[in-house]
Amino acid sequence: MPQKTGAPAGLAGKIALPGSKSITNRVLLIAALAQGKSHISGALKSDDTTYMAQALRQLGVTVEDAGDTDFMVTSTGTLTPSQAPLFLGNAGTAVRFLTAAAANIKGTTVLTGDAHMQKRPIAPLVEALNAAGVTATAPTGCPPVTVSSEGGFSKRTIEVDASLSSQYVSALMMAGTKGDAPFSLRVKDGDIGARGYIDITLECMKAFGANISQTAPLSWDIANTPYAARDYWVEPDASAATYIWGINALLDTAIDIGIAPEAMMQPDAKAYDFIKQFPNLPAVIDGSQMQDAIPTIAVLAAFNNHPVRFVGIANLRVKECDRINAVATELNRIQPGLAEEIGDDLLVTPDRSLIGRTVKADIHTYHDHRIAMAFAQAALVIDGIRILDPGCTAKTYPGYWRDLQSVGVEMTFE
Repeated sequence: MPQKTGAPAGLAGKIALPGSKSITNRVLLIAALAQGKSHISGALKSDDTTYMAQALRQLGVTVEDAGDTDFMVTSTGTLTPSQAPLFLGNAGTAVRFLTAAAANIKGTTVLTGDAHMQKRPIAPLVEALNAAGVTATAPTGCPPVTVSSEGGFSKRTIEVDASLSSQYVSALMMAGTKGDAPFSLRVKDGDIGARGYIDITLECMKAFGANISQTAPLSWDIANTPYAARDYWVEPDASAATYIWGINALLDTAIDIGIAPEAMMQPDAKAYDFIKQFPNLPAVIDGSQMQDAIPTIAVLAAFNNHPVRFVGIANLRVKECDRINAVATELNRIQPGLAEEIGDDLLVTPDRSLIGRTVKADIHTYHDHRIAMAFAQAALVIDGIRILDPGCTAKTYPGYWRDLQSVGVEMTFE
């Protein structure tokens, strides 16, 4: 369990962030659906992408580790049935993307995960697949999921409820290029979780040759054009960047991550526009389009000059854990009254006098990588804080604690 052992003084240096999880898992799947060999560089190597790569191997794709940040993906462009279930841990992107991709497999595919995954909703995607003429079942509304198909979407015009997750839309988009006719997809009721991630999906698909036209704000026509194998560079992870931006803001340091926020296409890069305003964060922050960055900003807000209310974050309740409750509970573990859940909003009432004090508090991470990394900020300015289950950061950032040590953060592991 890491525990800060001394006040940070003069943190400095460079950190090479891991590649984007969102982009890595998208291009791994798209490369698997393309005929030929694709070289993916700058990729994230973590629990989530390891689960995706292994599942693709089970589906007949050759996925080789070609270095610390490289994959070589060789495929016929067609996925083949797996005799064993695809076990995807708690990798939400992987299970959702592969559930839709399984519709292109002639046969039956079972997708499952760990106990945390079996609480994460997938019913809207299952309903959309059934509407597309595929037999998909998830009795609890969460994984495990069983998909039985004749090899594609027999109905080529469908809609999907994306109010819980934009990943349902991305999953159907990436799978929709296969078939004997174009595929039309519309978001039901015009409601979507995080639109920016759809833009990432579209960019990745187009990079591999997909032909997509937007017919309305949340409707697309996707041509039945095969993907083409190619080389692809994955940009650094913007969600990981938020932790370093937060530390820089809190400690007035300048740890270099080697890329400017405006150079990133990921939605969480927009969190920098808020973080740079610390200790005068806005009184209201809408987190709907940068959901993974909210734990970072919320912990930072505990040291702000005035209260901050986070809105548009209801979907955080169905992530790796209920992140609204987790952040509120753990902030209040440091000092009662720091945070309050108001419906699906989170109100953080700061106390800057906590900076430099000693508070004995064990931060529970709920096996959620983002809770662990976000609360490291608090541990840098308050003595006595321990982060429990630090290994959970392996989900997306295996080298997080090592990287902090490399720039001068002192910690012990118990």
